[in-house]
Amino acid sequence: MFTIPSPTIVNTSSGPLSETTIVRRKTRPVRVGDVTIGGGHPVVVQSMINEDTLDVEGSVAAIIRLHKIGCEIVRVTVPSLAHAKALSEIKQKLVQTYLAVPLAADVHHNGMKIALEVAKYVDKVRINPGLYVFEKPKPNRSEYTQAEFDEIGEKIRETLKPLVVSLRDRGKAMRIGVNHGSLAERMLFTYGDTPEGMVESALEFIRICESLDFRNLVISLKASRVPVMLTAYRLMVQRMNELGMDYPLHLGVTEAGDGEYGRIKSTAGIGTLLADGIGDTIRVSLTEAPEKEIPVCYSILQALGLRKTMVEYVACPSCGRTLFNLEEVLHKVREATKHLTGLDIAVMGCIVNGPGEMADADYGYVGKQPGYISLYRGKEEIKKVPESQGVEELINLIKADDRWIDP
Repeated sequence: MFTIPSPTIVNTSSGPLSETTIVRRKTRPVRVGDVTIGGGHPVVVQSMINEDTLDVEGSVAAIIRLHKIGCEIVRVTVPSLAHAKALSEIKQKLVQTYLAVPLAADVHHNGMKIALEVAKYVDKVRINPGLYVFEKPKPNRSEYTQAEFDEIGEKIRETLKPLVVSLRDRGKAMRIGVNHGSLAERMLFTYGDTPEGMVESALEFIRICESLDFRNLVISLKASRVPVMLTAYRLMVQRMNELGMDYPLHLGVTEAGDGEYGRIKSTAGIGTLLADGIGDTIRVSLTEAPEKEIPVCYSILQALGLRKTMVEYVACPSCGRTLFNLEEVLHKVREATKHLTGLDIAVMGCIVNGPGEMADADYGYVGKQPGYISLYRGKEEIKKVPESQGVEELINLIKADDRWIDP
């Protein structure tokens, strides 16, 4: 069996083992438009449009669609100077017809001119350290000398400085977005294809930014393999703690794929780190329409108790004691109440575990005897009603407490 070699990493969890709520890592606040990443603010949800940025109308429509369903920062790709200039129109149309949605621009290969142009219009620029300055490979190279390493480092500084100064003076943000699959050649030679190389790549760019008094930074270290991604982020936190850095982290499993496995893979990576208190903004990268990513983000955050954006349903798995069709009833309850926010609703098949297992729920729907449902408010049984009236009476109970809103 192949095992990924991992560095020794200290415990990054900041809470005691008896703590039942997640204690998040303390980070500096980074402003992106009217949204703040880090600094104790709620974990921010991001996604990225698929449209060609030259298609101004299509891009504006896609950004609005994403923002309306809860995407708080929208990323667009900027592969050329023409694309960068198109963002001026996109931003203008958004302001005129909708809202000033916080925008982030993706800049990759030899992107200084593109980044300088796009920095005028967007709220955050994402650069990839492995691609920002092209390092021409030398055939048959066996090592990088320190002089060669430093020479390229100085070239990176010269190339990065104008963008850093521009963003600094405009009060905008930068994401230093390292990808495992696109590490620079000298990082690969020096550290290998490892999480250490990813972390050192990020630190090199952070140090340049800090030397220019720019700290409006968000860091990401994405990989398509969850164990690599987890190790990279944990190592980054360890190194930042050692160096006195408090930059917020953008979490994601890159190229996660589609369907059920893509969602599970993203949740395994993002959720694991969030549970340790690591992460300030997330993107679930699916090979599907961007709109499909947002519900997954909110489900991860809701499951961990980090954001309350929908009803939390508690339901037993059903067994021989169940006194009604649990799957069918849960579906009916969900359909009737899914538009609400901030509620915990339990649907339990029998009285054996029902009241105990749903003790933290706001409302409970419990099978107590054949043909009848007991409705609870918290731990208190309120009424017993015929099964046929169960959902309707649950709604009436929520209405009586003035916690109902019409769909």
